[in-house]
Amino acid sequence: MNILSVENLSLSFGGLAALTDITFQVRAGEIFSIIGPNGAGKTSILNCIGGFYKPQQGRITLDGKDVTKTSPDRRAAMGLARTFQNIALFRGMTVLDNIKLGAHARLKTSLLQALLYWGPAHAEEMALREDVEKDVIDFLEIEPIRKLPVGALAYGLQKRVELARALAMRPKVLLMDEPVAGMNAEETEDMARFVLDIKEERGGTIVLIEHDMDVIMDISDRVMVLNFGHKIAEGTPEEIQHHPEVIKAYLGEKKN
Repeated sequence: MNILSVENLSLSFGGLAALTDITFQVRAGEIFSIIGPNGAGKTSILNCIGGFYKPQQGRITLDGKDVTKTSPDRRAAMGLARTFQNIALFRGMTVLDNIKLGAHARLKTSLLQALLYWGPAHAEEMALREDVEKDVIDFLEIEPIRKLPVGALAYGLQKRVELARALAMRPKVLLMDEPVAGMNAEETEDMARFVLDIKEERGGTIVLIEHDMDVIMDISDRVMVLNFGHKIAEGTPEEIQHHPEVIKAYLGEKKN
């Protein structure tokens, strides 16, 4: 079953074409990776899926519903979560408070109840906190740092907190933009393990952008390759490794 579908997606900025007629489907419960050289259009695809960019052409469907013209906040409420290449956390807030913000779209109390912070609003937040602490924090092994300000954490832990905030949204589809960029070998191994666990233990669906080819080939179910805004290949990691167009895009043409 396809949980995310992108059909004939095209995006341009002025006279510059960033994406041209991109089509692909993501199956429920898989890790679908997007790779390509710098400037190939990978992040532009995530920005279109998330609603930050408005494509000139194409259709995006999430869990059977057309979200092409849906606002980013509504897409989040429908089950679309994201982590970013550049960490986007509130550095002065604690780890726990940052993670709780991710579940905001799930809260049902009214604005008045939230402002007065009584009755249902208080009960809902306490239930949310318990859920976050028992589920997300334990899952990502960050219990010892939950009360620390994010700004005091090492880079690798900040990336883990950002992932925790996304998981607190209970996403149907998780978009991850270069989750291991800038990490050392140990941090990279930990993050790759967590991504696999999201799929295998939680039944999560992940759309992943990453430049680390070892990670891509180890954890992906399928891989799509972009080059200059065009889709040039799609298949299993093994198929992609031996695809002539992919080899040409990464290594260049041999000169006689």
